[in-house]
Order: sequence, then C-alpha cells, then structure tokens
Amino acid sequence: MARDLAKSTLDRFRRRLDAERQRLLAVIAEIEAEQEEIRLTETSSERSPDPNTAEGGSLAFEMEKELSLARNAGDLLAQVEEALGRIGAGTYGRCIQCGKAIPVARLEALPYTRLCVGCAANHR
Repeated sequence: MARDLAKSTLDRFRRRLDAERQRLLAVIAEIEAEQEEIRLTETSSERSPDPNTAEGGSLAFEMEKELSLARNAGDLLAQVEEALGRIGAGTYGRCIQCGKAIPVARLEALPYTRLCVGCAANHR
C-alpha cells in the first residue's frame, strides 16, 4: 500500500501546480494572440500568404511553430489539471499503473507525473 503524502506536502504541490496552471494559461493566451496577429498579417497586402514565396513560407513556418507551441502548452496544462484532480481525489503521489508511491524527488521534478519511475520506464 502506498504511503499518503503529508498535508503540508500536498499543499505545497497544489500551490506549485496552481502556479504552473496559471503560467500555462498565460502562455496559451499569448500564443493565441500571436496567432491572430499572424493571421491578420497574412491577410494584409503587405505580406504575401503564398507559401511559394519567401514571405509566405516564413508566415507558414511562424504559424506552424505557434500551433506546435499551443499544442504542447495545452497538453501540459491537461496534465497539470489532471494532477490537481488527483490531489482532490486523494490519489496524488501514487502511480496510476501499479499503485506504488511515487518518490517525492520525482514529484519535485515532475509534479504532474502519473507514473513511478519503474512504470514510466516500461511505458516507453
């Protein structure tokens, strides 16, 4: 049976995850604003949206980069929110596969992790 984390430890991780959630929401909002700016620039007559031109290729690259960043931030946000849910459910700090305790050092490095080191190694 996995040991339960102390309330003070859980509170510390909750605060850390809440801060990360707020940071990611801000990053996503910034990326969305940048995407809108790229779309507006793309439709302006100043820059060509034709991907066969240098400017058009640059715009396409910028848009793809922003979409990738948004997806990554969204995926990480989902993991953070899931971890906050596990805190609420009383299952935070336990591996979702084997049920063993996740070492605090691993939680410090990846506070949103769902797997212990052994299960994470086998998951790849």
